[in-house]
Amino acid sequence: MKNTKVTQMTLLAMLVAVLVVLAFVNIPMPMGLSITFNMIPVAIAAMAMGIPGGVVVGGAFGLISFLQCYGICGVSGMGVALVTANPGFGFACLMFVQRFVSRVLVGVLAALVFRGMRKTAAPMYVQGLVTGFSAACFNTIFFMSLLVILFGQTEFVQNQMAGRSVAAYLVASVGVNAIVEMIVAALVTGAAGVALKKARLLA
Repeated sequence: MKNTKVTQMTLLAMLVAVLVVLAFVNIPMPMGLSITFNMIPVAIAAMAMGIPGGVVVGGAFGLISFLQCYGICGVSGMGVALVTANPGFGFACLMFVQRFVSRVLVGVLAALVFRGMRKTAAPMYVQGLVTGFSAACFNTIFFMSLLVILFGQTEFVQNQMAGRSVAAYLVASVGVNAIVEMIVAALVTGAAGVALKKARLLA
């Protein structure tokens, strides 16, 4: 039991370290968004340690994302623009909900998806693939939904929408980003699932 806990703590530390590195390698895209692969460590933690792992690494991702709005651990173009125009504490709290709370929830849901996949006869690679894909999908849905709900009336978002409907704005904003993120997350997490199984580290 002690060795298992040490192994899990080591894996958690490694995944958080990977998140910190990934924070500086985002691929900028139009409209202040970027392609990010930070959901991959979250999905891996969810597979290896279930909901607790998803919560811890998802929370780490969310915290890094929140700090990037203030130029810490890299820079979020959209986040910086929003908090610069609205520097109040209340706005910061809303930003925290969008960036931190949503990523914790993604970690929980990714763990539940993997738990469900474990009950199927699908090969481990497919189980990991579905988990990684769903994590990236949930991340996009929650992030963009909360952006519109919490900040849709801000000048920055209104300028980005440029008179388009919410649906048109979302499609234009995340079309390429979401597809790339989901495909890469699915492929990498699928391979990670196979490696975790061989190492007997699955939840």
